[in-house]
Amino acid sequence: MQRFTDLKVWQRSHALVLAIYELTASFPGEERFGLVSQLRRAAASVPTNIAEGSKRQHGQDYARFLNISEGSLAEADYLLLLSRDLGYAPADTVERLSSVVEEIARMLHSLRMRVESEG
Repeated sequence: MQRFTDLKVWQRSHALVLAIYELTASFPGEERFGLVSQLRRAAASVPTNIAEGSKRQHGQDYARFLNISEGSLAEADYLLLLSRDLGYAPADTVERLSSVVEEIARMLHSLRMRVESEG
């Protein structure tokens, strides 16, 4: 079985987490336990669930974890937009990260469909 770190979707989502940690480091201090925490947790949940799901014995379980990753990715996408609208994140940075989110979403969907069909 392929190691999760070899999956391109895991690699891209891990890079997204690192970028979000870097971005949120400059957010206002009062957001440390609010938006910063929620955005970081949502982003980190994506590669975490890919990793955890990849070790499940049944394809249906793996697909469920991939679907959880999809939900967390959508949450992170919204929180990026909120960060922009609150003036915490530059619009060009959010646009770039949103493009990455769209790419990861397509990759996750494709992987989930493949896992479900093998299942």
